[in-house]
Amino acid sequence: MQPTHIHWTEAGQACSALWRSERGAAPPKRVVLADDTTTADDAYHLACEGTALLWRGDFQNARQLLQALARRIDKTPQRKQRAAKGAAIHKAPASPADSFNLHRQAQAQRARVLAMVLLPFNADYSVPLRRAPDARKACTEAWGPVVAEDGASVASLRDLLGMTSAHEWRKKGVEISALGAAPNNRIHPHYGVFSPVRGEYVDLVATTPLPRGSNLVAFDIGTGTGVLSAVLARRGVTRVVATDQDPRALACARANLDQLGVAAQVTVLQTNLFPEGLASLVVCNPPWLPARPSSPIEYAVYDENNQMLLGFLNGLVAHLAPGGEGWLILSDLAEHLGLRSREELLAAFATAGLQVLGRHDAKPLHPKATDGTDALHAARAAEITSLWRLGPLH
Repeated sequence: MQPTHIHWTEAGQACSALWRSERGAAPPKRVVLADDTTTADDAYHLACEGTALLWRGDFQNARQLLQALARRIDKTPQRKQRAAKGAAIHKAPASPADSFNLHRQAQAQRARVLAMVLLPFNADYSVPLRRAPDARKACTEAWGPVVAEDGASVASLRDLLGMTSAHEWRKKGVEISALGAAPNNRIHPHYGVFSPVRGEYVDLVATTPLPRGSNLVAFDIGTGTGVLSAVLARRGVTRVVATDQDPRALACARANLDQLGVAAQVTVLQTNLFPEGLASLVVCNPPWLPARPSSPIEYAVYDENNQMLLGFLNGLVAHLAPGGEGWLILSDLAEHLGLRSREELLAAFATAGLQVLGRHDAKPLHPKATDGTDALHAARAAEITSLWRLGPLH
């Protein structure tokens, strides 16, 4: 893919730079310069109209402007809700699926507006603004090593804040109790790789009895950070083959497995779903919601048309050794949101030639499960995460 450039006019001169967007968004067509004299109201109106603001002022003031934009965006739904409160009495209540779709639309619009505050970057990833932090290491982790020929570039302030936050997460790591005692129990997520903060699904893999037999071979489909492969290796599985398609995930998994001292037991491969051969255990934690991702990081959350889920189910029998099991880790949040029914899931098992050997459930403990202000609170409060033990129909 050819690099994309952003264009603007400055001091009467036509300017351009390499465009970087983690959302995969096209460069904005309209760009104006902004600085410390730009008001939040003016910035908000411009951003809502699709005009980007290339910042030339103090970096910390740009951060404050972004926070002001976020407050204005977050107040808008509240005003609309109050204005429509009387009319809503006469309307049928929104279905869970409608509420979910409206929530996603609002989140997407929020992301688009906040992405309109842009920063310049030098060729070495430094930011040529007053009081700008040295984020070169965070940028290198996200964008790769500096390529001198790329020259200057432009990206959103929101992307930079995401990269610096991910850099701190990567340094600190996430403690995984299922990996044993500290300090050798941390997973270090890389930028763009979903962090294993939902501990209940990891605990399910750590506590479900393994298939019988010695010298077990396991496949970990869609390994991400490598956390499930590490858990299986720590449980004594002789050999694990971890697969993923995302280069960032592959690099992240290799680094974590090496740091945890289990790299000798785990082979990491770039492939779609299954590696070659058979396994006594095939584990898959696909994205839990059947919806279209709007950014690369969302591929860990949204599985459009259940593509990965069905790909795993339909290929499982052909990759199971005799007496082997497939472990599907799946939340029922999609069922509570009206995006997929339990009947559809069970029918998919049968169509793939699979039977349910057992199921282990866990209640999520993440903060949103008890947050009454969350737009999807009712569904999250009822959510259960399950490990489905699947085997071939006999």
